Amino acid sequence: MAKVFAIANQKGGVGKTTSCVNLAASLVASQQRVLLIDLDPQGNATTGSGVDKLALEQSVYDVLVGHCEPAQAMQRSEHGGYDLLPANRDLTAAEVTLLDLPNKEQRLRQALAPIRGDYEFILIDCPPALSMLTINALVAADGVIIPMQCEYYALEGLSDLVNSIQRIGGLLNPQLKIEGILRTMYDGRIGLTNEVTAQLREHFGEALYDTTIPRNVRLAEAPSHGMPVLVYDKSSRGAKAYQALAGEVLARQRERTRRTPA
Repeated sequence: MAKVFAIANQKGGVGKTTSCVNLAASLVASQQRVLLIDLDPQGNATTGSGVDKLALEQSVYDVLVGHCEPAQAMQRSEHGGYDLLPANRDLTAAEVTLLDLPNKEQRLRQALAPIRGDYEFILIDCPPALSMLTINALVAADGVIIPMQCEYYALEGLSDLVNSIQRIGGLLNPQLKIEGILRTMYDGRIGLTNEVTAQLREHFGEALYDTTIPRNVRLAEAPSHGMPVLVYDKSSRGAKAYQALAGEVLARQRERTRRTPA
């Protein structure tokens, strides 16, 4: 049964989509079956996976509103090696359409239920707002991976996001938890970076990933080629960082399995 992780942050420009695409590809490189769900109307995870969002006949929007099953909308990322539920601007209409549908917060979870057994991991790229789409992602997820920069304002935004996760968990998904905090665009030479890291360790402990994602030109270039950085430049610092993150994600899952009574 797949572990479902929402990659979320209410602040834009923190590396959500980059992390979603590259973690998915790195997990595939570790022999995992992965589904990536693009839940952002901008469709950046779709284009970053090498799929033309303008040519889609069906998308995750159609899945959410009940027009089709996930398999009918699914695409394959040729370079990433994972399955993709793609998105385009049609998804903007979902915010309004979902309000009139039954179980509006549960639509994604219900759609994924029949296919969770087909994957080890399902990653959901969330839009940068606490919208009905993000709520659907959080209700469907087992955990939330939060990419963030080590900046003062990022800490303020993180506090708001944690409160939102707790509220949604309490009302709609009691199993929801923070899976991990991922430091992105990281530069350990900056004093503020180390101060923020110290605060994150104090408040989140083991939830803070040891892996950090550096600023990296190859990482920034890869989406324009429709490739994860692991394919675009396997030797780059960005590629190595996401491979390390995938290893850490898998190690945490193995440790949980070991601790769970048979």
